[in-house]
Amino acid sequence: MSTLVTEKGIVHYQTYGSGAPVILLHGWLGSWDTWRTTIEALSDDYRSYAIDLWGFGESDKKRGHFTVSDFVDLVNEFMDRLGIPSATLVGHSMGGTVSMRFAIKYPERVNKVVVVGSPVDGHSLTLLLKPFVYESIAGLIWRTPALFRLGMRLIYAPLITREARTFYEMTARNTSATTLESFFHSIASLYKTDLTPDLPAITVPALGVYGARDVLVNPNQHKLFSAGIPKGEVLYMPGSGHFPMLDEPELFNQELRGFLQAPAN
Repeated sequence: MSTLVTEKGIVHYQTYGSGAPVILLHGWLGSWDTWRTTIEALSDDYRSYAIDLWGFGESDKKRGHFTVSDFVDLVNEFMDRLGIPSATLVGHSMGGTVSMRFAIKYPERVNKVVVVGSPVDGHSLTLLLKPFVYESIAGLIWRTPALFRLGMRLIYAPLITREARTFYEMTARNTSATTLESFFHSIASLYKTDLTPDLPAITVPALGVYGARDVLVNPNQHKLFSAGIPKGEVLYMPGSGHFPMLDEPELFNQELRGFLQAPAN
């Protein structure tokens, strides 16, 4: 892992490969390891930077900067500090929403955008996630970690992905290093975010990857994505849930590489 000291705290990231820069952003309760197989699949042609967002993984958790807008600022500062003038952004779930907002705010810094199971409108979060957006409920869940892990292992993981064990182990590892503030504020911010009116400002090629079996974000978000972004296209994966990179990694990585290699016009 590499480390970067930013104005709002330390950021850890994993970098691998060589070539054009690709910045990978994880979702809620995730970390850089969401992208392990993707980093390897891109390594021959791309330099991947998989970031632990503030509040998650090994990045700073003490300063309370855990909203979608804060994460946009993080990516901008990250690129400044590493001397990356522009890059392709690939984001999963919340990380994809961050990527879209970044492309709206800093269009000159984005070559292409890929989002995976990401809300355009935060109200598309399903009933499995909505309880976490309320501080009283989130706090109660946070203060009963054994019950949270049990529910994650027996209920959530089998519903979310076919690779339930892998997902559970990643989530258990990541939540053990997360604070209540990052646990609650990040998803509450996501729930309040609606990018629908601003999507036409994303003028670069954009790919929305949505799993038909997604039980966390309504997969019909792909309709808003393709209707709102001028160069938006959708990859709808019938065999995947919220984590296509876990459910169908070979197909996901193949399609991702194809999109990245296609001409940008």
